[in-house]
Amino acid sequence: MIPQGLKQTIDLGDGRTIELETGKLAKQADGSVVVRMGDTMLLATVVSSKDAKEGVNFLPLTVDYREKFAADGRYPGGFLKREARPSDQEILVMRLVDRVLRPLFPSDYHAETQLMIQLMSYDKNCMPDALAGLAASACLSLSDIPFEGPISEVRVARVDGKFIVNPNPEQLEAADIDLMVGASLDSVAMVEGEMDEVSETEMIEAIKVAHEAIKVQCTAQLELAKAFKVGAKREYSHEEADDLDLLDQVKQACYDKCYAVAKSGNPDKHARKEAFGQIKDTFLETLSEEDRQEKSFLLGKYIHQVEKDAVRDAVLNEGIRLDGRATADIRPIWSEIDYLPSVHGSAIFTRGETQSLSTVTLGTALDVNRIDNVTFQGSEKFYLHYNFPPFSTGEARPIRGVSRREIGHGNLAQRALKGMIPEENPYTIRIVSEILESNGSSSMATVCAGTLALMDAGVKMTRPVSGIAMGLITDEETGKFAVLSDILGDEDHLGDMDFKVTGTEKGITACQMDIKVKGLSYDILTKALEQSKGGRIHILGELLKTIDTPRADLKPHAPRIEILQVAKDCIGGIIGPGGKIIQKLQLDTDTTITIEEIDGYGKVEILGTNKEGMDAAIAKIKEIAFMPAVGEEYDGRVKNIQAYGAFVEIAAGKDGLLHISEIDHKRINNVEDVLKVDDPVKVKIIDIDAKTGKMKFSRKVLLPKPEAKPAE
Repeated sequence: MIPQGLKQTIDLGDGRTIELETGKLAKQADGSVVVRMGDTMLLATVVSSKDAKEGVNFLPLTVDYREKFAADGRYPGGFLKREARPSDQEILVMRLVDRVLRPLFPSDYHAETQLMIQLMSYDKNCMPDALAGLAASACLSLSDIPFEGPISEVRVARVDGKFIVNPNPEQLEAADIDLMVGASLDSVAMVEGEMDEVSETEMIEAIKVAHEAIKVQCTAQLELAKAFKVGAKREYSHEEADDLDLLDQVKQACYDKCYAVAKSGNPDKHARKEAFGQIKDTFLETLSEEDRQEKSFLLGKYIHQVEKDAVRDAVLNEGIRLDGRATADIRPIWSEIDYLPSVHGSAIFTRGETQSLSTVTLGTALDVNRIDNVTFQGSEKFYLHYNFPPFSTGEARPIRGVSRREIGHGNLAQRALKGMIPEENPYTIRIVSEILESNGSSSMATVCAGTLALMDAGVKMTRPVSGIAMGLITDEETGKFAVLSDILGDEDHLGDMDFKVTGTEKGITACQMDIKVKGLSYDILTKALEQSKGGRIHILGELLKTIDTPRADLKPHAPRIEILQVAKDCIGGIIGPGGKIIQKLQLDTDTTITIEEIDGYGKVEILGTNKEGMDAAIAKIKEIAFMPAVGEEYDGRVKNIQAYGAFVEIAAGKDGLLHISEIDHKRINNVEDVLKVDDPVKVKIIDIDAKTGKMKFSRKVLLPKPEAKPAE
């Protein structure tokens, strides 16, 4: 007998619904749920080990999101017809879900926890990434795993001034705000998205719309859990029992010293790390070897806690940050363009101890980033890659391919900049950001360096973009809080928020917010956005000191693109049998030529660095694609003369008859009295035979009519 699962329906208020179902699939997992909207279906499962592994003092949480090609009735591309490593899009969804869930597990819960979300059925009108957070939270809420939820995530878009929750792809294409928001019933936990230069007020409005929809989804999860009769959360003991005497001993010995380092204002992170390390070593030397070994876990925990408290207190009590700045101060900035002589565009952007060297490469339609995912098939003409090598933080560690962090940071910077690339830009553009130093907000350094590199390359950006990372330190007991501009890596680690905002002088283009506390009030969120605007504008001013407008022309070694429009029927002639003609043309002229059919005509792109080669390629393509038309005028040359007229060539292999009667208004008895072979002659096409394609020309219609003789 088919089991009957429990269902809960969420009404989106516009005729659409989301359905949660449990008790039917994957019942051996600690929690499982199927989320359905339209014909899009996600299966989410969670399993958490009963005990933590020895020596683990963090939450080993894995969030995995996969889109099955069968969900859309498709085969995976490539040689192996099997889903392999996750795509960039899948990784970005994993990050979205992870960032909302992670702060809501108890700080002392350290069991291996694996949450898997699978797209099992795909409806092109229902985007699955907006449902992944809901699915993850729902299966956790149906388990006995300690989780301080529920939460949910929704996408909110603004189309023609109206907000839409979980829009379809067509609506999203027309939107000027695309925002993914994660929140609990009480507060916002995560924000990420791109915008068309909107104000801080508009962004807050969009977040509030999303939060109201999330509250409904959280309530539905609670009702489903109640109906499912979820019992008490499991008991666990993953940390040693606190030793209050030892904690007090650490505080007495280390707090004042840590506070002194915190307010010393040393801008060198390595020097600060060494100073904090010296305090730790000095204290450990006062303990016996036996105590150091027996209580190593607690000692590490307490010393880190005291250091964290001291740094946070220095900010909240005196407004002094680790490097000596006030809360709204931006670190010193310097930048340089045209640093790499052989690339199409380059820039160095350095803010404090964070540095990006970014390059721009210009290409043709052959260089687009081709994407073949379950939910999207197409290409990107503008894309950005972000690299974070170990030396940027003074470390030596294994390099194992591109990390999820690198994919996420690169995507954020790409979304920040792409809206400022004009539609008429003919080039495929690739930006690569190499992080050479890192101490906070390297993704925002990438945005700034990317802007400079684009302008150095001569790309006609609509407006330059800058970015800033905002931080937060709060005290629940006193209610004190401090919003920090341009945060350090340590402030990110020890603080409660990382809020990245990018934009132009006109408005915000992208954002990404993560918080480590259970939620964020709108008052704090508003203050952070207002403070970020001042920081963005300051950084933008520093960028414009280096280069204030895009270069008037491309670099001498940069490729040039010429675009020709040809008739659809000419595409085959340009390509030739098996591509022979276009391949030979590219070889002979040292150019790259691409052709694509758009709206019934052929768009030809010719790219090259040599003007003579490009001119030759253009001339040859025009020759092949020449399509004479009745009524058009052409400069021709006499090819052959007969008694009845002259054959005139208006292009290579394209000639027609200029009849003797069409040479002049006056009567002509001998063609050679007017025209000779190789004479230039301007003619107009007066007829083209529909069957043979033979053309008839006239010269006399282009000549002034003789004045009529007066009557005698």
